[in-house]
Amino acid sequence: MLLIYVPKLTNRLGYTINVVMRDILQTEFAITTDADTLVHHPEAKLCYAPQPIASVDAIFLKSTHLLFETMIGEQECRYFDFNGTPAIFPVFHKDSALPFDPLAAIFYMLSRYEEYLPHRKDQHGRILITETLAYKNGFHLTPVVERWALMIKDLILEHYPETVFLKRNFSFEPTIDIDSAYCYLHKGWFRTCMGILRDGIHRRDPAEVKHRIRVLKKKEEDPYDTFDYIINLNKQYRFPLIFFALLGDYSLHDKPISYLNNEFRQLLQHIGDHSKVGIHGSYDSAMEPKRLEQEIQRLAEILHRPIYRNRYHFLRFTLPRGYSNLEKQGITQDYSMGFADQPGFRNGSCSTLPFFHLSRNQEINLNIHPFVAMDTTFHTHMNLSPDEAIKLYHTLIDEVKAVDGTFSCIFHNQNLCEDFGWEGWRAVYEEVLQYAYQHTQYTNTTTKDNLEND
Repeated sequence: MLLIYVPKLTNRLGYTINVVMRDILQTEFAITTDADTLVHHPEAKLCYAPQPIASVDAIFLKSTHLLFETMIGEQECRYFDFNGTPAIFPVFHKDSALPFDPLAAIFYMLSRYEEYLPHRKDQHGRILITETLAYKNGFHLTPVVERWALMIKDLILEHYPETVFLKRNFSFEPTIDIDSAYCYLHKGWFRTCMGILRDGIHRRDPAEVKHRIRVLKKKEEDPYDTFDYIINLNKQYRFPLIFFALLGDYSLHDKPISYLNNEFRQLLQHIGDHSKVGIHGSYDSAMEPKRLEQEIQRLAEILHRPIYRNRYHFLRFTLPRGYSNLEKQGITQDYSMGFADQPGFRNGSCSTLPFFHLSRNQEINLNIHPFVAMDTTFHTHMNLSPDEAIKLYHTLIDEVKAVDGTFSCIFHNQNLCEDFGWEGWRAVYEEVLQYAYQHTQYTNTTTKDNLEND
């Protein structure tokens, strides 16, 4: 068993060691603040401190001050390249096994420390990716948390080759956001009439107008109703498919089907019979806890089960408020950690890990499922063709596979309609599933998230 010596055990340090050793590297370990205990330990030893302990043959990692603090303030986390891997929090000690503090670096990324500091936001109040340390230094497309953890693993195995680490397998987690379940159907007479009026004002293509009328007459399928396609396709791969349903009230940024509509309710129940379903917290829900509570209750009432999963619409939330609100509502799994306008690893990770609440200086009961890419990012923000998108998806999947993490991505039911400028994107979705499947050592082992809350 690995014994880790630290001069003082703080909440930040305990959280980080647990995440690295328990969740990512999956090895047996213990922590001590007693130097004599480390001296007499007969197995693997690691010393994380400002200075090594004299006459102790242990791996020494020089610590910076971050994990021994409780305050929040500007940090000296200068970026540099170490053997082809990004590194931050450099240290200077001839005996340190690494020239940077990997535990401080991991904590800084996972806690989203920089999002607690002053930064520029976009028009929706979200952090701009250009404001992040990772983007500024070109490592936002790298799961650095896992890479740093694997560096520690390599050091341990180099010094103590008998140390046992459980094998992690690459996994794939496709998610579907339901911003609007239907393009034409079930929108009520007012929205339907306004849609027909807009067709006339904007002189829409007659074929498009005719299509709308035929859908309203139930002579053709609604173009956004791609749910059976998604569910049936997933049956080939048996990935842990998750849908997120928007049940907020109609507003400038939220335009869902009414949660009172019987057809929509039946659709959600049908989806719930084949996959997991979470709430897609509306545009204002991260700022208004009562609104979030109401939307969660709506979905729970429709599905007749508790709701434990969330993704905020527009990915609109701020830290720590957005996550504090989820915790209060009993949400234990959040899928909002990512960027809207660029792909990337917002918290530097591709693993499901607990969240550390910096303001309260403690870990909270909320697991973060970071996503790497979203269809609207590639199509709308980056203006990529389907072929270009496929190549980028392949690159990102390869990055995650290299560290045996979880590749999570977002698609939308409405964007798989093969219409309205989304021609060719079903092929993208199908290729992503196929490519991920080729990389997946799929077993029937149930993950922690599968065991919980279903």
